[in-house]
Amino acid sequence: MTINLRKEQQESLQRLPLQYGIAARFFFAAMDLAAGKKDTLGKAKLLEILACIPYREWELRQYVRLTHNYHNRRKVNWARDIMEWGRSAQDNEFYHLLLIQEKMREDGMKDPWFLATPVVVLITGFYILLSKVLAWVNIKAAFRFNAEFEDHAEHIYAAMVKENPQWESEPADNPIAREYAPELRTWADIFRRIGLDERDHRNHSFHYGETPHHIVEYEGMPEAG
Repeated sequence: MTINLRKEQQESLQRLPLQYGIAARFFFAAMDLAAGKKDTLGKAKLLEILACIPYREWELRQYVRLTHNYHNRRKVNWARDIMEWGRSAQDNEFYHLLLIQEKMREDGMKDPWFLATPVVVLITGFYILLSKVLAWVNIKAAFRFNAEFEDHAEHIYAAMVKENPQWESEPADNPIAREYAPELRTWADIFRRIGLDERDHRNHSFHYGETPHHIVEYEGMPEAG
């Protein structure tokens, strides 16, 4: 199926962000304080460094569920479903990080101060702790928080493409881009596609955050949209 990436970007721009919870609003405000309110590649890079973390923490939590509930087929199905999706999602997020790194390298951009190793270690340490606590205390709240995180990321990518019209004519001709989406030719479309990925992650997070685990079987995931 051919996706009209320009149309999807416009839908992202026209749709208001979610009504974020207190934790998400505080987290995004802290990021704006550190990285600035302007949507930049450096800020997106920080988002992608963090984006993989919840999926890893959920996987660890689900392994424990498998160990203790191996006799309960429904709970096993639920845990395995989350793990399979989580592995795919975190691989996808890592591709985003590699693509941003490649674009910054092509443009001769240096990492801003908030991507210095000590700062990244501090921020990721906090996010690992937050993700771990949510995964173990209230997994549904973890899914909902991640949905808000991904919704925020979707809007950032849509805004970045709008604010950087030069990307429309800049070819994305590098091994990472070809691995990620060989049919896409420009950096504008690469970042539109990344934004659509984030929407898909948001939708999946809502799916798991709203579906009672006792009724989940090996069912198909919701489509992006």
